Amino acid sequence: MRSNKVKTAVLRPDSDPMGAAIYDYHKSGNAAALVVHSSMFEDDEIPVPDLFRVYEDMPELERIALDLAEGRILDVGAGSGCHSLALKKMDKTAVAIDISPLSVEVMKERGVDAHEVNLYDPSFAEKFDTVLMLMNGTGIIGTLENMPSFFARMKELLNPGGSILIDSSDLRYLFEEEDGSLMIDLADDYYGLLDYQMQYRDVLGEPFDWLYVDFDTLAFYAEENGFEIELVAEGEHYDYLARLTPAL
Repeated sequence: MRSNKVKTAVLRPDSDPMGAAIYDYHKSGNAAALVVHSSMFEDDEIPVPDLFRVYEDMPELERIALDLAEGRILDVGAGSGCHSLALKKMDKTAVAIDISPLSVEVMKERGVDAHEVNLYDPSFAEKFDTVLMLMNGTGIIGTLENMPSFFARMKELLNPGGSILIDSSDLRYLFEEEDGSLMIDLADDYYGLLDYQMQYRDVLGEPFDWLYVDFDTLAFYAEENGFEIELVAEGEHYDYLARLTPAL
């Protein structure tokens, strides 16, 4: 059974596979495979160089989000800091946070204003005009049950008139039959909820929930929790960018 309690801790250095991959690539320009395990599909790999991409190499939805970000910007789950660095080149002010200690170390070496902190840590009490959550930003929410906690936290972090720019994908295409019908078990968990566990060399991380959410479901929870939502742009493969703003 999944817990609906959000976590406020950061990772231990010996349980930080993505950070280890980012650190190796930053130091040497090379990295081994960053493997993603899941009970729901075969092992996959994240190309580590993609985590260091520059603005020109980013997907269109990410570039749109960076263009729209304004004021004081919070870059959540910042990884290597590629989005914060792109914003810096645009003369925008960004603060990056991540629960990965090695990623934060790399970001600081790259000139990013980075902090090792969990999004839900109440001791992190700064205010922002834009909260940026990219590379399937809804994944950080974890589960649909965490939506109320997520939106409550956003209200704490946003300045008046501020907004969240977040992207995700609708995974229903994985369940489509040839005739266009969907083979989804309504008695099972939400179809966009996956379990992940990352591994880099001999560094194995803890399992965690990762949420892909379709736009209509995100809109439902946004409205339920006092937010207005705008579909900013759609990608080529069931992905989209949304802007969420506290309702007046």
